[in-house]
Amino acid sequence: MSLTFELLGKDGTARRGRLQTAHGTVETPAFMPVGTAGTVKAMLPQSVAETGAQIVLGNTFHLMLRPGAERVANLGGLHKFMNWPGPILTDSGGFQVMSLKELRKLDPDGVTFRSPIDGTEHRLTPEKSIEIQHQLDADITMSFDECTTWPVSEEDAAKSMRLSMKWAARGRQAFRERPGYGLFGIVQGSVFPALRAESVTALTDIGFDGYAVGGLAVGEGQDAMFATLDTTLPLLPQDRPRYLMGVGRPADIVGAVRRGIDMFDCVMPTRAGRTAQAFTRRGELNLRNARHRDDPRPIDEKCRCPACRDHSRAYLHHLIRSDEILGLMLLTWHNLHYYQDIMRGLRGAIEAGTLGPWIAAFESEQASGDIPPL
Repeated sequence: MSLTFELLGKDGTARRGRLQTAHGTVETPAFMPVGTAGTVKAMLPQSVAETGAQIVLGNTFHLMLRPGAERVANLGGLHKFMNWPGPILTDSGGFQVMSLKELRKLDPDGVTFRSPIDGTEHRLTPEKSIEIQHQLDADITMSFDECTTWPVSEEDAAKSMRLSMKWAARGRQAFRERPGYGLFGIVQGSVFPALRAESVTALTDIGFDGYAVGGLAVGEGQDAMFATLDTTLPLLPQDRPRYLMGVGRPADIVGAVRRGIDMFDCVMPTRAGRTAQAFTRRGELNLRNARHRDDPRPIDEKCRCPACRDHSRAYLHHLIRSDEILGLMLLTWHNLHYYQDIMRGLRGAIEAGTLGPWIAAFESEQASGDIPPL
């Protein structure tokens, strides 16, 4: 028996679910912090768990290059290696490989590329990606796909999507079924409804444990992303989890949940924390700005993360200006905590049937702007 997904309730098209994996339960809608190279940057594993995160993301491409999937397997798998006992989803490596451009060569069988670390040549095929993710012991394995570029013509998007569907079938054949483990297919087709529909049909005919929507948040804009979700999500099976890859900002996540997405990942909260940016209920802040240097108040008085509970804006501003690592750590912790607060709020609102008012309050508070300076 593979991983299981239980749809607990709905509010409109928004879904409240529960995903059971070999390494634990994930309540959905869920946000997955990105631990690309076996670490969520600037965070201890237990600190990530304390934010409320139940699942993290690892990356096939980075881990196969360093330290190597075989080494991770010999050391007990990625859970033990990074000391994260909970569920792990691994990206297939497709996005990173396709981003290499001049360093990679695509053919119908797979991709040959040179490592950006040391220039050595490597090869990824659908079967190889699945095997690496098995060695890493990922609870959720992602199909290897060609990530469609943006902007793109409908003709090129169709060619890219159809190659990904062939690879998806090969990956499904290579995947080894185990209790509590599953394989997700990735819907492609850019912003073209007919191509997205063709992709969904191909993937559901193959049959997967969950379905991701890929190829968005690549420059098409929020309106186009939401329009694509509006036409794609009704075609997906109701009894399988849906994952929107690489999204995003809080407003993107809230809008996608309203449309029926269950899972998200994005580097944004951690990357922003390392560049002095804080996400709050009242929008985004830059703690490098001088307006915070004498402010004894927390970033967000309603937040219970260590940065807000124990420290002032003035102290965080000082840490950032002094290039102290602690400042980046605290802002990363805050951002991840805030993202999990959003997911807790969304789950509760869907359960209560009050998602509409919850979103209205969220949008109003986001638009209100930061508290006035002292």
